[in-house]
Amino acid sequence: MAVGIAVLATNLTAAVWGTVAWVRRIPSVIFWYLLRIAQAAVIVQVAIGLFLLIGQGRRAASDLHYLYGVSLLVIALVAEGFRAGVAQREIDKLGIDDVDSLERRDQILLARAVVRNEMGIMTMSVIAVVTLALRAYSTGS
Repeated sequence: MAVGIAVLATNLTAAVWGTVAWVRRIPSVIFWYLLRIAQAAVIVQVAIGLFLLIGQGRRAASDLHYLYGVSLLVIALVAEGFRAGVAQREIDKLGIDDVDSLERRDQILLARAVVRNEMGIMTMSVIAVVTLALRAYSTGS
């Protein structure tokens, strides 16, 4: 129960922080720490769930609980995949052939746009995790 609450609390904190930073268009270093803590909480929760299921034979009230639980990991992996391509998509969108040939100011603006877009993707992922974690809780009781 405590880890489940931690999953909700850490992901909700990351979601709120990321949303505020993204709306304000301010890159946030703290967001990435919050995100990684939230992702670690999900991993711990899934591991505990697997231990309870496999190691102790305990089952949830509904099989949907397992689907929602595993989907939390899938969301994190898919979001990381989307995030990995943000820089290239931004470079392609602007038609830049050589980032090093850009003026320093333009390089900084490009980097800020990449970070902001990455934050947007990862913020959406933690919002989805919060939603599915709440649903998993409701099906596991």
